[in-house]
Amino acid sequence: MSDPGISVVICVYTEDRWEDILAAVSSVRAQSRPALETLLVVDHNQALLDRLTKEYEEYEEFGDRPRAGGPVRVLANAGPRGLSAGRNTGIAASRGEVVAFLDDDAVAERDWLRRFAEGYADPRVMAVGGRTVPVWASGRRPAWFPEEFDWVVGCSYRGLPPGRVRVRNVLGGNASFRRTAFDAAGGFATGIGRDGDKRPLGCEETELCIRLTRARPDAVLLIDDRAVIHHRVPGAREHFRYFRTRTWAEGLSKALVARSVGADKGLESERRYTTRVLPAGVARGLRDALLARPGGAGRAGAIVAGVLTAAGGYAVGTVRARRGRTAFQIVEIGYGKAGGAV
Repeated sequence: MSDPGISVVICVYTEDRWEDILAAVSSVRAQSRPALETLLVVDHNQALLDRLTKEYEEYEEFGDRPRAGGPVRVLANAGPRGLSAGRNTGIAASRGEVVAFLDDDAVAERDWLRRFAEGYADPRVMAVGGRTVPVWASGRRPAWFPEEFDWVVGCSYRGLPPGRVRVRNVLGGNASFRRTAFDAAGGFATGIGRDGDKRPLGCEETELCIRLTRARPDAVLLIDDRAVIHHRVPGAREHFRYFRTRTWAEGLSKALVARSVGADKGLESERRYTTRVLPAGVARGLRDALLARPGGAGRAGAIVAGVLTAAGGYAVGTVRARRGRTAFQIVEIGYGKAGGAV
């Protein structure tokens, strides 16, 4: 499949991001390689569902001149509240041979989908991800915030390999999957990912990718750093309090993944990250501090604090998982069964 039809799924949950949502959709509609369709999945917010339906109803029928980029379809999340169920709703309702995911507070560069499509020229490729660049609300990266921890704000981080390379898992806010990947492995697991801003958890895409490669050992998963999106980072996430909360939640999430797929596979990439990437980051921070460069000591300290906090979250999450206090469910995708389509 050298030129697949690509459906783009954008999961949304709050009217506070109204302008961001419109910008995300506009960036999809401006792609050099047009999308087959854009699906906006609204997470249990009737007011937002009604408002988006009214906003985009013109795209369903546009006379004899349909706009480039296919229709914009507005759906209600047909599953439990949360990002994973929203994505599953979008997958079920989509028509493309490839399903791409874009965060609701991000905009894609013009060649984003073209780079994804190029990766699927190899029939073994089941997923292609891209590079996510932070757009800081303050206009610049906080001096103390280490690039090695940009995953905290949903972005690509220092330590990821450059170019188009094979990886264990793609990053969910800038990713695509061949439809047959969901046939083989099921959808995103519910109970592990985000639920609006209530739980800054993650790892649902990691768990899915590991499950996929177990179901399809021949599967190839790629990241192409030319498939770029720009992700807005709100001011509240530029502070150490959020950094600490998010790293703790990552530890909790990693414990769930390890419980599901085993620690060897669940922590495979993390071992290299913690033993090579992070020590190098601490050394750079200390060097910058010695050279009186702004933020050097803060970055070194943040890396150490991030590791310790994530490790604490992992320990607590492991205990909870063993006691059966936390669990998640793997969902089979029922195509054509998603409700709320406009």
